[in-house]
Amino acid sequence: MREPAALKQYPALVLNADYRPLSYYPLSLWPWQEAIKAAYLDRVTILAEYESVVRSPTTEIRIPSVVVLKEFIKPQKRVAFTRFNLFLRDEFRCQYCGAKGDLTFDHVVPRARGGITSWENVVAACSPCNLRKGSKSLRQVGMTLRKPPRQPSASDMQMIGRRFPPGHLHESWLDFLYWDAELEA
Repeated sequence: MREPAALKQYPALVLNADYRPLSYYPLSLWPWQEAIKAAYLDRVTILAEYESVVRSPTTEIRIPSVVVLKEFIKPQKRVAFTRFNLFLRDEFRCQYCGAKGDLTFDHVVPRARGGITSWENVVAACSPCNLRKGSKSLRQVGMTLRKPPRQPSASDMQMIGRRFPPGHLHESWLDFLYWDAELEA
């Protein structure tokens, strides 16, 4: 089945049963087909719709833009140790100089000196800082960390992920993305 190119632009924001997104980064989105299928199977409630419709020979359905799951999905408590999650924890910045962009990762205590690959010993680093540090200690090269590395909680990652919204946010999503954020007085 071929999908018209215009319909690819209609993702649905997926909220857990508590009306919070399943994830902020990446933002929990389903293709329009998945949202319609879940609604048809009575697994979600449609909260908002696009103006556009899809048609079958007998039915016309407005494309969902926000859906909420009928059953609560318990969020994971453990954050997987991946390159992406490490960069997200460190807010996509070198932990030595603060640069953004072309990042790699660095062992604070080098593996050659017994350092292990763990949340508490690995940080995001730009190539120049990583090369400068090499397999030496921070003290030997006179470098300092912007913040000490630690294992993040799932809620830490959600909070950090909110600071990095995707390139496009549909106006119908905005009320659901930040409803639990603290209001400024």
